[in-house]
Amino acid sequence: MRKKTKWLPVLFFSLFLVISCDSKAVFDEYKSVPNQWHKDSVASFNFKAPDTTNSYNLYVNLRNTNDYKFSNLFLIVELNYPNGKAFKDTLEYKMAAPNGELLGSGFTDVKENKLWYRGYNSPFKFAESGDYKVDIQHAMRKNGDVDGVEILEGITDIGFRVEHVQK
Repeated sequence: MRKKTKWLPVLFFSLFLVISCDSKAVFDEYKSVPNQWHKDSVASFNFKAPDTTNSYNLYVNLRNTNDYKFSNLFLIVELNYPNGKAFKDTLEYKMAAPNGELLGSGFTDVKENKLWYRGYNSPFKFAESGDYKVDIQHAMRKNGDVDGVEILEGITDIGFRVEHVQK
């Protein structure tokens, strides 16, 4: 009986490795937000284009807690190409169901949201080889307020992910 219990941790560790391997991910990185996300704080991600022939899906990943008080989220996302060209988008994402329940995956009060950035309407291909940079900042406003929300509470991590398109 003693030999079986010795192998049990090895079995669980092996199972964990198999489950956690993600063959679709080309780039996947998070930046932590210390309790609050200031409107002037920009999360930057630098990565090298995998290639210029295959198609990819690009995502903004967010982790949020129940302290997030809004049903949506506005982000400004800027994609900087190696040649200096840049594309800036203002994007809106739904963060809560009509009943107020936060969307996303997770069993605790932390929810993980995988939000489409590029590749959902048409395949995204990196036009140039080289180093890319993505900048993400929030652009939240309360209804009727001209000034933006200076401190956004409830966001714990901001991430960016590049995946191979499933064929």
